[in-house]
This record gives sequence, structure tokens and C-alpha cells, in this order.
Amino acid sequence: MEWSPSDAATMIARPGAHDDKYSRGVLGVMTGSEQYPGAAVLGVDSALRTGVGMVRYRGPERATNLVLQRHPEAVTAEGRVQAWLLGSGMGEPDDDMRRMLLDALSEKVPTVVDAGALGLLGHASGPVVATPHARELGRLLGVEPDEISADPARWCAVAAERLGAVVLLKGSRTHVAGPRGTRLACAEATPWLATAGTGDALGGILGALLATHSAGLAGGGEEAERMLVRLAATASLVHSLAALRASGGAPFTVLELNAAIPQTVAGLLSGIAE
Repeated sequence: MEWSPSDAATMIARPGAHDDKYSRGVLGVMTGSEQYPGAAVLGVDSALRTGVGMVRYRGPERATNLVLQRHPEAVTAEGRVQAWLLGSGMGEPDDDMRRMLLDALSEKVPTVVDAGALGLLGHASGPVVATPHARELGRLLGVEPDEISADPARWCAVAAERLGAVVLLKGSRTHVAGPRGTRLACAEATPWLATAGTGDALGGILGALLATHSAGLAGGGEEAERMLVRLAATASLVHSLAALRASGGAPFTVLELNAAIPQTVAGLLSGIAE
């Protein structure tokens, strides 16, 4: 089934008059590294632009400083979160980071698991969306990336069943699958989206959506899984439409994609999508 803009609009939470920064969702972000600190900036930026009440960032000192320079509203103190975004911009985590990631995975809140955290998927105790590209999924499954790219819909479903998690397989056409067989796909994205950092932005969008829907995901089960699949597809669609808006048929930067997210969300909510 192909996920449409009208479908996506139903998965975007609108704040009400009585909402505050906590009820609008608090997203914990543990991303970036000394080698790739920009991933932290891009994910925090896209999450805030998608719509959450607060982002709590925890990561290396250099990445933390860059996040605060870009977004002084980001909170770096420990505290309760309603969802996590883990692993973007990380390689194999060192012992200290591994402990931090495992602590986050033990919290039983909805979690986006990306890049350097994918190897820890089996430790998750709450609802999870894994967001690999074909090479990362190939490493997880012991399959050649070219084989995955030749039939991404099938391998996304296989991965969801084997890993016991919702899987969003990144590519020119994104596929999402749940362990119980729910499958969605999004329209093919602009080729200009194939640039460094766009996956970090996608993680932030998805993390924000999970945080704003944490109450509906609590407890797990089949309905929560279906919601996770729909939220993952919605994140992909917002990402793709923001890229189209930023591109206009030409190259663009990831920060330009992020800057287009609010108007993209507004267009979806008003029934007008590019």
C-alpha cells in the first residue's frame, strides 16, 4: 500500500490550547560523534521543526556545543523523555556510549534506532523503528546490499520479521514493514535527496513523530505496531516533500530541507501537498 499525503496528515499531532512543552512530547536524542558531530545538529534541527515540546540532547562535547549553538532551546540535562532517537552519525560505539545507548533502549519508550545503534536492536524493551539503508541492512542480515536493492520491499519485510521490529528501509523509494506483516511504501523521492546528512534529518522527523504519539504507542501490541509503521511512513513522506520544496528541481543542503519542514507540515494539515 502506498502512503499518501492525506494519510500522513492523520498522523501529525496538532497542539491544543492547554498543551505545554511536556504534553507536546519530549524527544531524547543520542546521536553524533567526534567524527560526525553534524549529524547531531541535523537531527535535533529537523525534530524541532517537525514539532515537539522539547529535545533533550546527550552526546559528545563537540556535538553538544554545536547543537547548542544552533539551538539554544535544546536541553542537555538528563530527564524524562517520551521517545528516543539513537545512533545517527555514529560508528561502532565505544564502551561509554554503548552503556548510554543500552540505558536508553531499556526505558521502554518508542525509539528510532539508526546507524551506530543498529547492532543493539536486540536490547530494545520498547517499540522500535530501525532505519537502515541497504548496506546497513545487508550487514544486519548477512545479505549483499545489491540483493536488497534489487527487491527492497521483500527484504524490508524479511528484516522486520527477523529483527522483530518495524523497519524503515531508506532508498529512493522508502519501504516500511512491521513484524506482523503490515507494509507501506512512499512515492519515489527526488534524486537530489541522495546527499550526506539527509538520513540524519529523517531520524529527527521520525523521532519527533514518535514523541508526539507516545501515549498511543504505550503498551505495544498489534495496534501500536500498525501506528509505528504509519508514523515511519509519515516521516518519510514529510522528508520527501520537504526535499521537493527545498530543491525546486535543483541541488539543496540538508539545512534547507529542514527549513522546509514546517511549511510542508502546514501543507499536509491544510490538505495542500506539493
